[in-house]
Amino acid sequence: MPDTVTKHFSYTHLISDCDGVLIDSEAVALQALLDLLAPRLANLPAGVTLRGLIEPRLGLRLVPLMRAIYAELGLPQVADDELLDIAHAVNLRCDEQLSAVPGVAQALAAIDLPKAVASNSVSARVHAALTRTGMVELFGGRYFTPDLVGHAKPHPGLYLAAAAGFGVPPGQCLVLEDSVTGVTAAAAAGMTVLGFIGGGHIAEGQEARLKAAGAAHVFSDMASLPALVASLMQRAAA
Repeated sequence: MPDTVTKHFSYTHLISDCDGVLIDSEAVALQALLDLLAPRLANLPAGVTLRGLIEPRLGLRLVPLMRAIYAELGLPQVADDELLDIAHAVNLRCDEQLSAVPGVAQALAAIDLPKAVASNSVSARVHAALTRTGMVELFGGRYFTPDLVGHAKPHPGLYLAAAAGFGVPPGQCLVLEDSVTGVTAAAAAGMTVLGFIGGGHIAEGQEARLKAAGAAHVFSDMASLPALVASLMQRAAA
């Protein structure tokens, strides 16, 4: 019989969420939603807070996020135009206060893997944010967003499209995510997810929530990311 050769895989590509991982925008979005929804949801049930309704849903697109809150509260749904106006106001505030997550550009530059972005934002906003923060060249225009792909997280379609764009199996991709929504999507795509909990929006208990959603590892400091990726690559190829 011919000798059998055991084939080992390695991680060959890196895919990152944008808001909350590359761009420190989720804390801004959270505060904007608190400000804009508080007058509309002033009489919450006892023990329910607006922050507690919003935080677990960060990572969703803004209109579905607000619809889910109204549904949980058993309230009549708001007209699409009003929700779109609120979403636009949140996005404007995020754009005005745009900044990169501390250390992320240096960390990604130290990881010698092709990179892409998979975001629930629209491609134009992703490109503008990465351009303004000096990270656009790290990704070579490889953006996968609902306006381009037709799916939004927690559906795995964005991540599957990114792997297909690279021409590699999903299992060869490492993913950076900060939300349960995003971790759920990437894990469903069959990818190894690294959960980031170093953003200003991270609520207590987020590490446990990300692990429950499928994150293989959780980290809080971008400076530790290159060594974490190198360790995973070595173990995968061993």
